[in-house]
Amino acid sequence: SSLLSVLHITKMLNNEVFLAFPPVNRFCAASNNRTGFLCDDKVSCVPASQVCNTVSNCRSGEDEQEELCGDLPRSLPGHLVFRCSNPAYWIYADQRCNGVNDCGDCSDETGSLAACPPCGSEWWNCSPVLYEYCSCVPRRLCRDGIQHCHSWSDEYIC
Repeated sequence: SSLLSVLHITKMLNNEVFLAFPPVNRFCAASNNRTGFLCDDKVSCVPASQVCNTVSNCRSGEDEQEELCGDLPRSLPGHLVFRCSNPAYWIYADQRCNGVNDCGDCSDETGSLAACPPCGSEWWNCSPVLYEYCSCVPRRLCRDGIQHCHSWSDEYIC
């Protein structure tokens, strides 16, 4: 009886009872407060983009299991996935608002879908020349003799 309080009866078919454990909450915050996947040890938090990358980051390898990685992105928990404005594309949730144009159309960096904060202190706000960036360029690129912003502000003001 106590076992049944932990387990849920999910289906009865031909007088057989199928029992399933309630879903485990795998959400956690990895380094830099990025979205992560909680390992079975309930301590280790794997950044979303390191789940299903063929490298076991969890001690028991649960971040690479077939049921999790077999049909990407559908098999992943929703909190690990960010859907780009183009429905054919998706990225891992920890790649949203990382300053890089991972979706290819900047929907992971700009607009209401991404809901990113303004450029951080390590970034310069401008209209980038390069396809790699969307609305900010890394400050390490400032005054390096190469145009990264349409206005050249990365070379003269930054």
